[in-house]
Parts: sequence; C-alpha cells; structure tokens
Amino acid sequence: MSKIAIGGDHAGFEYKSKLVAWLESKGHSVKDFGTHSADSVDYPDFAHPVASAVESKEFDCGVLICGSANGVAMTANKHQGIRAAICWQKELAELARLHNNANILCIPSRFVDYDLVEQMMDAFLSTSFEGGRHDKRIDKIGC
Repeated sequence: MSKIAIGGDHAGFEYKSKLVAWLESKGHSVKDFGTHSADSVDYPDFAHPVASAVESKEFDCGVLICGSANGVAMTANKHQGIRAAICWQKELAELARLHNNANILCIPSRFVDYDLVEQMMDAFLSTSFEGGRHDKRIDKIGC
C-alpha cells in the first residue's frame, strides 16, 4: 500500500475528505495536510507542504484538490522533484503516470463528479511509469 500526502483548498475540501476515507479503507496510509474546513483559504499554504513531503520521498505520491486544479498544480510544480498533473479523466491519470511519471495528482473539483475522482486515483496508484523513451524527457523537465 502507498503512503499518500493529500491537501487542497476550500473548493477541494469536500472531495478531499471523501477521498481520504476511501484511500484509508483501501489500506493506504494518508496524511491530510489540510485545509480542514470549507472556509476560504490560500491554496499555496497546502500545496507547498504536500509537494515538499512528496519531493523528500517521505510519501510515495500526493493528491491536491482545488476548484480548477490550476493553482495547486502551478504551486506544486515549482518544486524541482515534483511532476504534478491536472487530470479530469481516468485515462489522463493513467497517462500522467505511464508517460510523465507524475507524482502528484491534481483534481479540479468543480469540473469532475466525485465517482470519477476515485477512478482517477485508482488508475494513478495502479499505473507504473513506463520508462524507456520517456526517461530522457522526464530528465529534461527540471531547470
């Protein structure tokens, strides 16, 4: 089972709460970096700690949830060791892992139904990086 760091802003709070319970029911170890309510907050305050925890390899992967997923993805991708992917379909979550070796799944809560969130998370966790021709591309991402 995986060690997963999770976080998000007020727009992602409801989905994050459900996802934490679902992941734990599947046997994963989850640390919720917040937010812990639907009150308005600033997404970088939660995206940076999740990204740092994944970058340091304290966690296997991460999940960030906000309204569009743009803000959390932009923030997380400032970290050199992070490849945060915005996904809104199961196939995108699979490809993010398979071709891009993504280590943080970013979910746009205002644009996907919750049932799809579990499908994307399952695909993200069960898909391995293909390597091969993708290795050199991944190596070119960092500045």
